[in-house]
Amino acid sequence: MKALVQDIYGTSAVLRLEEVERPEPAAGEVLVRIAAASVNAADWHIMRGEPKVARLMDRSIFGRTGPRERIRGRDFAGTIDAIGPGVAGWQVGDPVLGEDNATLAQYAAVDQSCLARKPDALSFEEAAAMPLAAVTADLCLSRGGVEAGHRVLVIGASGGVGTFAVQLAGVRGATVTAVCSTRNIDMVTSLGAAQVVDYTRDDFTRAGPSYDVVLDLVGNRSLRDLRRVVAAGGRLVLSGGGNPGHGEYLGPIGLMAKAGLFGRILGLRVQIPRAEPDAERLTELADMAARGEIRPVIDRIYPLTDAVEAIRHLEVEHARGKIVVTIE
Repeated sequence: MKALVQDIYGTSAVLRLEEVERPEPAAGEVLVRIAAASVNAADWHIMRGEPKVARLMDRSIFGRTGPRERIRGRDFAGTIDAIGPGVAGWQVGDPVLGEDNATLAQYAAVDQSCLARKPDALSFEEAAAMPLAAVTADLCLSRGGVEAGHRVLVIGASGGVGTFAVQLAGVRGATVTAVCSTRNIDMVTSLGAAQVVDYTRDDFTRAGPSYDVVLDLVGNRSLRDLRRVVAAGGRLVLSGGGNPGHGEYLGPIGLMAKAGLFGRILGLRVQIPRAEPDAERLTELADMAARGEIRPVIDRIYPLTDAVEAIRHLEVEHARGKIVVTIE
């Protein structure tokens, strides 16, 4: 089968499409024939081995000179092609979506615990855009305690997680202010943002209002800057991944460490969610999308033959919403 692989850390230039052996599902796994996958910040973090401190923190993902898993990709949507021993509740031919490893490939062996059933109302491309981004957005809002009447600031509102966060905060009854660049103002407004701050023109941390929940999905501002926009008794939720090539040693981990150490001193209630695959939450979110309550925002769709360009687009050009890769 064809898969997008790498052997050493680096930019998207280290990626290549290669013929590899098709996996066999182990106990508790199913083999999914991938119809579509999407790319996430996690892909370039692992591809680059950034921030470098992460190579010391998680040896299950990061090797010394390259990732332990050669095949890139996390999100997927497709149909079950084979069932491994001990799998219950799934059949060959079932349409599914989920989050696991090595999904930028024609087939992937994935754990049954990460699977959600794809609603008929969603295309494979729409379904593939959801798992990591939608689940992360919903988790961040839950950890922030977002509820009706709250004022919520979403920093990085035009990205994959951000576009879901804006919508899901609105579903919860919150009033959302979105931070994005000029070209994305109309898009985030269409998703339900009541106000928009154009960071290319205005500094949202200076002389602006404060918010009950501040969701930072970028990670390029200081803790003191962020403190200025959190209302008394409010919460700061940190889930920013930084930008490729910036802060390559510590990246947003430095901000999170400072928040853990000094948050209370500065009067901040800080939440740092660790997003994990969550099939139950993903099932609920996919059903919401099928009902039209939220929608995946897809910037561009690439074929697997152009998967290197798909990751380069995410890495360099700051995608609006999600980048999806279709797989034949």
